[in-house]
Amino acid sequence: MSELWALYEQKVRELDNHILLEGLVTDFFNSPEFHQLKSQTQQSYRRNAQQLLLVFGKMHPDKILPKHIRVYMDKRGMRSTTQANREKAFLSRLFQWGYERGRVSGNPTKGVRQFKETPRDKYVTDEEYNAIYQAARDHIKVAMELSYLCCARQGDVLEMRKDQILEQGLYIKQGKTGKAQIKAWSPRLIQAIELAKTLPLNPGMATQYVIHKRNGARYLSSGFRVGWDEARAKAREQTGLILDLTFHDLKAKGISDIDGSSRDKQEISGHKTERQVATYDRKVAVVPTVEGAKTWKK
Repeated sequence: MSELWALYEQKVRELDNHILLEGLVTDFFNSPEFHQLKSQTQQSYRRNAQQLLLVFGKMHPDKILPKHIRVYMDKRGMRSTTQANREKAFLSRLFQWGYERGRVSGNPTKGVRQFKETPRDKYVTDEEYNAIYQAARDHIKVAMELSYLCCARQGDVLEMRKDQILEQGLYIKQGKTGKAQIKAWSPRLIQAIELAKTLPLNPGMATQYVIHKRNGARYLSSGFRVGWDEARAKAREQTGLILDLTFHDLKAKGISDIDGSSRDKQEISGHKTERQVATYDRKVAVVPTVEGAKTWKK
């Protein structure tokens, strides 16, 4: 009887958890919709959930009101407004998923304003890029070159497979926009792919990924970040440079370094609009002074 009661209490707890926010999160993470997301998005959502569940995990979803989310945003924003915005965005996605399936009565995130984010304007100089490249391990070097030369996001680089290496160039379909392009071969791109072919594999192992671990698996964002941070820290020590840049800034450097109009940059980068390109075009323009402009016009 004691074992029976213990089993009964366990099932009751499971049922109770199922109707709480933590149960909604678990069901969302087990859903086909979640598993269709890009792996980098899945990882971000899991990190967001960890923070939110500390506060709302034991609450019934319908008991969570906009005022509660506002308080959470304000307190979380004291440490990071960007993370507060991302966590609110995940919560909105979660409630929308639950509403469509009759699990919640509404979406309390609607009407709760996000923090204003200042667009990033960091331009990575050649000196900064080369400092990190020289200090990096080979898989980081390959990733840096592919991101810069192809104006590609980290997720698209880490998920790149060997069957994307074509005769005409490197096939890339952007995970965010769905834009498919073939990046034509250039000497530097060829060199990066040749370096990728030398990445070590354990005996008897094979891999489908361009950038891979010794066991043939691809790098997840968290594991890759360790190597990137290591290279950046080593470069700081060697050069004394501040190196206040992220890996994502390399894509912006690539777009900024394209010679041509914003339309040219849009075509090469694969963005849908020139406005999107403008957020990545960070190189400061060199223009004449008033005196110089007068001379130039003459």
